[in-house]
Amino acid sequence: MLRPGIRRLRGLRLLGFPPRGSPGCPRSVCSRQGEENPPLSAESRWKDRAETVIIGGGCVGVSLAYHLAKAGMKDVVLLEKSELTAGSTWHAAGLTTYFHPGINLKKIHYYSIKLYEKLEEETGQVVGFHQPGSIRIATTPVRVDEFKYQMTRTRWHATEQYIIEPEKIQEMFPLLNMNKILAGLYNPGDGHIDPYSLTMALAAGARKYGALLKYPAPVTSLKPRSDGTWDVETPHGSMRANRIVNAAGFWAREVGKMIGLEHPLIPVQHQYIITSTIPEVKALKRELPVLRDLEGSFYLRQERDGLLFGPYESQEKMKVQDSWVTSGVPPGFGKELFESDLDRIMEHVEAAMDLVPVLKKADIIRIVNGPITYSPDILPMVGPHQGVRNYWVAVGFGYGIIHAGGVGKYLSDWILHREPPFDLIELDPNRYGKWTTAEYTEAKARESYGFNNIVGYPKEERFAGRPTQRVSGLYETLESKCSMGFHSGWEQPHWFYKPGQDPGYRPSFHRTNWFEPVGSEYQQVMQRVGVIDLSPFGKFNIKGQDSIRLLDHLFANVIPKVGFTNISHMLTPKGRVYAELTVSHQSPGEFLLVTGSGSELHDLRWIEEEAIKGGYDVEIKNITDELGVLGVAGPYSRKVLQKLTSEDLSDNVFKFLQTKSLKVSNIPVTAIRISYTGELGWELYHRREDSAALYDAIMNAGQEEGIDNFGTYAMNALRLEKAFRAWGSEMNCDTNPLEAGLESFVKLNKPADFIGKQALKQIKAKGLKRRLVCLTLATDDVDPEGNESIWYDGKVVGNTTSGSYSYRIQKSLAFAYVPVELSKVGQQVEVELLGKNYPAVVIQEPLVLTEPTRSRLQKKGGKDKI
Repeated sequence: MLRPGIRRLRGLRLLGFPPRGSPGCPRSVCSRQGEENPPLSAESRWKDRAETVIIGGGCVGVSLAYHLAKAGMKDVVLLEKSELTAGSTWHAAGLTTYFHPGINLKKIHYYSIKLYEKLEEETGQVVGFHQPGSIRIATTPVRVDEFKYQMTRTRWHATEQYIIEPEKIQEMFPLLNMNKILAGLYNPGDGHIDPYSLTMALAAGARKYGALLKYPAPVTSLKPRSDGTWDVETPHGSMRANRIVNAAGFWAREVGKMIGLEHPLIPVQHQYIITSTIPEVKALKRELPVLRDLEGSFYLRQERDGLLFGPYESQEKMKVQDSWVTSGVPPGFGKELFESDLDRIMEHVEAAMDLVPVLKKADIIRIVNGPITYSPDILPMVGPHQGVRNYWVAVGFGYGIIHAGGVGKYLSDWILHREPPFDLIELDPNRYGKWTTAEYTEAKARESYGFNNIVGYPKEERFAGRPTQRVSGLYETLESKCSMGFHSGWEQPHWFYKPGQDPGYRPSFHRTNWFEPVGSEYQQVMQRVGVIDLSPFGKFNIKGQDSIRLLDHLFANVIPKVGFTNISHMLTPKGRVYAELTVSHQSPGEFLLVTGSGSELHDLRWIEEEAIKGGYDVEIKNITDELGVLGVAGPYSRKVLQKLTSEDLSDNVFKFLQTKSLKVSNIPVTAIRISYTGELGWELYHRREDSAALYDAIMNAGQEEGIDNFGTYAMNALRLEKAFRAWGSEMNCDTNPLEAGLESFVKLNKPADFIGKQALKQIKAKGLKRRLVCLTLATDDVDPEGNESIWYDGKVVGNTTSGSYSYRIQKSLAFAYVPVELSKVGQQVEVELLGKNYPAVVIQEPLVLTEPTRSRLQKKGGKDKI
């Protein structure tokens, strides 16, 4: 804590800083450029009905109001408890960047910047937008690898991004100490914007197109009605809304609590420093680019003729405003700040002074320490919420300024067109569930804040807050034998290590310590028999007199007969792949639906919404936490399981894609003959509390066959060789099933008019522009992960979707989308990995035939046909 009278702290002079509770007023914090005073009639009127009510007048909420109204929605109302920008918006540093490691979040950033560039012209409101570009600094070789990794994930987007040499960096930012700098990642067009002016410009646009922005108008109560509408109570009266959107910033938890939801959000304190005029900065002829020192964990930009510097402390030093979580946000808190604490950020200050030496003699004129809201994984929560009709959220923005424009457009399109314009499941509010406790949220928020500038490796794992209560019945048995991955609250084995092998978590852009063990697990499944914990699957029970009608409406595939299973896809109205599930018809009219762990509530929300909308008489139950799942796969899987059950498991009696209720070692299971490995295998669904006993029985029974464990990394290699698509990679809301090669699962001739059927017919009639293909490529010590750029004739023509090493042919293997004309078998292209283009060839898929196919061919004509 700074004491009155201190004038210098390790080289930095403090000319003055605001006392506790004072907003302060640097240009970036509370400038009033372009402030408009709306006509009294615009703010004094009231509506009894609204199509959409947005709660919260920060930049995100106002952006949504602007986009909905501009798109033609009538009766858009925004309710703000005090004044526009109160909360986290007004004190933001205002950084804008095209960069994001997430694939589709780049689209959000791109749209925001392009909107901000033209907003002043459209609305007449000054926005204070500066675009000097930005440079991320690499001072270690692994950072250079990270930049190369990110470059290949950017080339197939519209975003401009380049790796630049130290000489270019010094030319653009001549005040740097270049001693340690190896390279930079440069984004032209990046910069910073005045948050207040931006919000006021969006507000002017929203009013221009007919939205009502009402403030002060605190929401005091939210009451759902049986028809799906809401009664929104304020001191001005009640308003009936067809939908509500919670965009309330660090008040979002309070709004959620009004309807019984505990949104996993936590406010953290973020500090930045503003200096007075620095002669060397003032003497520059052009504005400095925004600088991000990743090892020093800070950003730095020009602020008038001085500098603005903002660090991200480690999770041990950063401060969470946990009293707000336990006791709520203090009444009346709006445009206040916390007391500054330079001691907490001194190591970052020293790193900044080392990199930019002119800071050593700079005077501090202001220290801003304000609250920003973090979700556990630092990403916002955007979209409709499962379990509550017509309740949407746009909350948890740690970087609200750059997200505001794009998220406003994204949500507006989703609301108006009944489906998202592109896939952003990483922002789905339904990625969290009841397992997300306050303790978990705080631990992860600390970690996420402290890891703001950590190296972003493929297959990254973060360990704070783990395990949650959502562990399978095998966790204690397996945790000391494997490297666990985190999947929607669950711990699931990624790979297993043997005595003498390195068991540590060793992330890398190259092949690392798991490479050989995964190869052994691959051979285990291909040659003997392996067991995998699949408990994280999302699992739903659906029954009732309209269950078949509902599923026929939801799925593009036919409904399986009683006792059988199939792979089915839910499509959006525009014919994109919303979800992939296995559908098992257990008894007449009763179904078990299974989806991936990351899709559990994402899929459940869609199913529930369609059931209500269509008035189907069904009962839908989420049984994810009740059931454990074991996968048993490999040529000896039948032999091992047959020892434990009286049920005949022979090929003619228990057919591929058949499902039966039986007992294994006297434990009741639902057994489905299916395996994502493509080998002979079963998935065994059972009570979660029976998992350990079932696992022990299977492992003991398989000793003679050499049974062993395998994890999800080996399963991924196996499924790629069999050309099995994965939802979220080969297919999602960015793709249609025809280009993804899912024709065999889509029955356009079935009588039911399933969602997306008409759109898919039109897509088929027009013809496809791209196709999913399987590629092999010979690399050195790096393998494709997905989202790498595909090159042909010197141009980027597509992207990979997922990849792995094929232990069968000892080459890399990848799925990729390429133009139709480049999709023929034998076509040569290139795949970019870590800055190098590797020759690749389109192959006939699958690389390895599935066990059912091999078995069928063997029966027809012998081994020579296989």
